[in-house]
Amino acid sequence: MKFEYPDKSWKDYELIDSGNFEKLERFGGYVMARPEPKALWDKTLSSTEWDRMIHTRFTPGAGFGKAGKEDSGTWSRQKKMDDQWYIRYSGAQKGLDFSLRLGLTSFKHVGVFPEQAPNWEYIYSRTKELVAKAKAEGAPVPKVLNMFAYTGAASLAAKAAGADVTHLDSVRQVVTWARGNMENSRMDGIRWIIEDALKFARREARRGNTYQGIILDPPAYGHGPDGEKWKLDECLYEMLKCVSAILAPKDSFMVLNLYSNGYSAMLGETLVKQAVAGAADSEIESGELCLSDRTGKVLPLSIFVRLKR
Repeated sequence: MKFEYPDKSWKDYELIDSGNFEKLERFGGYVMARPEPKALWDKTLSSTEWDRMIHTRFTPGAGFGKAGKEDSGTWSRQKKMDDQWYIRYSGAQKGLDFSLRLGLTSFKHVGVFPEQAPNWEYIYSRTKELVAKAKAEGAPVPKVLNMFAYTGAASLAAKAAGADVTHLDSVRQVVTWARGNMENSRMDGIRWIIEDALKFARREARRGNTYQGIILDPPAYGHGPDGEKWKLDECLYEMLKCVSAILAPKDSFMVLNLYSNGYSAMLGETLVKQAVAGAADSEIESGELCLSDRTGKVLPLSIFVRLKR
């Protein structure tokens, strides 16, 4: 199992400290405190030091801890800051560079999950390989599908590598957010779809459409634009079987990311091996995506499974 972290060359993000079920982070020029249930240890810095740095702090609301509402709450500003601001991701690889707009939402999120940076690096690297091979063989540009795509960092990584990218999410507002990120990154040509992911995958399978890259980052709970219900435990295996039907049988890759506290890397790897046809003949790696604060405390935040063939 692998443990991966954002490259230290990324200057616009830093985990400053963590502990007592909170994390202290810097996004660009702003520092914020957010709840973090995995930060079981003590803070290294004092409360006074935290307060001195913080621009804003997220306070959980009445729904905190309830399924589907566990992240709801409010922000309290302690210093002047913009409602929206931009950070840049300049990756460890030349050419992987894009802009992300951030903002304070009612669900403690700000528009990016920084621990995902290693996945962006993998998506960019693998997509570049496929694009180069297609060009050498005179084949069509590889197609990459990003499902549950949120504000589009993974979509931008694939696009920067030269792929034909489809970005799918069920929430219109975040698709609009992602489009803005594309435009501010001086990219174009991404295909935007607002739809339930499982419904879309089933339809693509019926049509016989395939993709050379598929990225999945499903939530624990969610709803499609027409009220379709998503519950990770009940839907993930079926989703992976649908993905198996639309993933190209060769020269392709899949990235699965999972945030649910009850999921391990081995569980995710077993799911992929059982659901995806040809997995036994594919390269599969799994592990955890982590952040490390200034004093070296490691905060594991999600698990990943990557399949390459």
